[in-house]
Amino acid sequence: MVNNLFSAMRQSIVDGAPDTALALAQQALAAGLAPLEAINSGYVPGMHEVGEQFARAQMFLPDLMASAEAMRTAMAALEPEMKKSGSEREMAGIVVLGTTKGDIHEIGKSLVGTLLTAHGFCVHDLGVDVSGEKFAAKAGELNADIVGVSALLTTTMRNQRGVIESLEKAGLRSQVKVMVGGAPVTRSWAQEIGADGYAKDAMTAVALARELMHDKARATQNLSPEPA
Repeated sequence: MVNNLFSAMRQSIVDGAPDTALALAQQALAAGLAPLEAINSGYVPGMHEVGEQFARAQMFLPDLMASAEAMRTAMAALEPEMKKSGSEREMAGIVVLGTTKGDIHEIGKSLVGTLLTAHGFCVHDLGVDVSGEKFAAKAGELNADIVGVSALLTTTMRNQRGVIESLEKAGLRSQVKVMVGGAPVTRSWAQEIGADGYAKDAMTAVALARELMHDKARATQNLSPEPA
């Protein structure tokens, strides 16, 4: 029965059905199923499948957004219960996310945040029209691993450079990875401004964030002193 419930949870994400995802989360809680188990065994596999279908062009952006909304709805029901029980998901990393100063585009950035959360990242979304100083302050406050900066206009993407400069001024650049994205942004632009990576879409952002965390872990290991 539990396996059937997990399968239905996965399918609710693939189908992009928020009402179904919520009902299944409530059913799981009523049956005494651990919220963390529901997330890891039911909903997260659904997001993985969505990502694979999106990568194969079997799903498109509207489908991805619907699946993200279903995931967000399920998480909203399960996370409070998870906190009450004192259980926590294994955290993949801390991400500060936002749309750069002068830009008020929300959807793409929010989708990235939802998918990163679904894949175990602790995401702090600063919203839109965010200054470089604010990015740096929050990254320092949270000891963030990654800062993600979105820009949807050619006139505002230059402010992504300003975020990196603010992190440098705050003395944080060496410990914080920066990834950038948005419609006008390119890999060459990311390289030009000194970002650590470029993501063309939300699923690519998840893969990039994982890669950057792997790079951070490897760098930390290399800096560790040799055992006596």
